[in-house]
Amino acid sequence: MKGISIMLPPLLMLLAFLLLWQALVVLLQPGDYVLPAPSAVLAASLDQPVLLLRALAQTTLSAVIGFAIAAALGIALGSLISFSPFLRRGLYPLATLLQMVPIVAIAPVLVIWCGYGRPTVVASAAIVALFPVLANTLEGIRSCDPKLHELFTVCGARRFTRWWRLELPAALPQIVTGLRIAAGLAVIGAVVGEFIGAFVSDPPIGTVIQSAMREGRTALVLAAVAASSVAGFALFGLVSATGHLLLRRWHPSAH
Repeated sequence: MKGISIMLPPLLMLLAFLLLWQALVVLLQPGDYVLPAPSAVLAASLDQPVLLLRALAQTTLSAVIGFAIAAALGIALGSLISFSPFLRRGLYPLATLLQMVPIVAIAPVLVIWCGYGRPTVVASAAIVALFPVLANTLEGIRSCDPKLHELFTVCGARRFTRWWRLELPAALPQIVTGLRIAAGLAVIGAVVGEFIGAFVSDPPIGTVIQSAMREGRTALVLAAVAASSVAGFALFGLVSATGHLLLRRWHPSAH
């Protein structure tokens, strides 16, 4: 019953949004090229199920790999920056600057460095997803209780032991929050990378969107966008479930 109570409100809002969308299309009749009805988007999905499923699999794989790289690098760099005020003043502004540069501007350079295909898409996903993990890891470690630091100092704990036994578990709620944000951003970064450097032999979501736009098939464009959102929700749900298990063990009060 608890799961139903959690899922029911967003499902009802989604249903209301689709009904409103359908009603606006019926009343305004903007044309399928401008704004197809939800029923037309569904028909396009059912008309090209293999194409969309294979594209979804390609994009999801790239997003998952990019997310994993961003998670590992973000936690490692956030922890490293927290070790030293010098590193924090030197590296953190550079990471912030990287976050502010639009990934669309970086993607052509990634093609030059990585070539066309999955490496560019994975790099794009990792770059977009990196900063939330890094920032939340750093913030979580810095917010650790100073009294616990004193206790570890009195006990003669080494720096690695302090990080592994105290700082990392204490920062876990913030890290999980950063990972949740990064999960959705990884899919966005992957699709943007596919716009610039995707392979065409087995087209991912980004390539399907571009091809459908050139052909004027707006319903298929929206179907592909909906498919990419499925990947984002799935990755977000997986990260949330994993974070739920970790927080239940290490931070029962935050659960």
